[in-house]
Amino acid sequence: MLVFITPISLIRAEAVAHTRSLLRPSTLEMPAYHSTLNELQSQEACGCAILPIKTRARGPAPPAPEGQDDIVDEILTLFRANVLFTNFEIKGNADRVLIYGTLFVHLCLKKLDRCTNKADATRILQQTAVDSFAIPGDSSFPLGGLVRAPSSANEAETIRGFFKQLREAIAFRLVDEVFPNGEKSKWWMFFAKRKFMNKELSR
Repeated sequence: MLVFITPISLIRAEAVAHTRSLLRPSTLEMPAYHSTLNELQSQEACGCAILPIKTRARGPAPPAPEGQDDIVDEILTLFRANVLFTNFEIKGNADRVLIYGTLFVHLCLKKLDRCTNKADATRILQQTAVDSFAIPGDSSFPLGGLVRAPSSANEAETIRGFFKQLREAIAFRLVDEVFPNGEKSKWWMFFAKRKFMNKELSR
């Protein structure tokens, strides 16, 4: 079966416009953005799609072609629109990855609050990505009820490895987004004060 996926480039401008409109109270009823990868056939762990990622980090995620947008591109593109929402209807396994990635971006922005230069930001986010973190089934994991606990040690290892790859790829690319010209973007840092779905990662 052929699956047609909307290129992320076609929704990038719409997402930016959507973000600006959402900052006006009269339009907060507009729907959140979902992953375009929900229909992509992929391995699954804990209800999360193990999606291709453009990264050199080792793990269960298959490599994504360099010229093709991946889930990390989606997360970064849609973050500022989606983070304003307290509710999000999950429409597929890729949406769970989108949610986790959005929460991790929020954590990264909080870490960068007092950071003043790109070099320090790179160091801080690289460390944040590899620090010990909770996975589904842990008491401190914030998405219990939305992401199921692993049913085996192998599944736990798979989701931990995938989340680690995802975190490293987000951390690496987010620095360029927040420091596009060497100076920290207020347009990004504003959203560090928002909580997507009223949830956040502690680490």
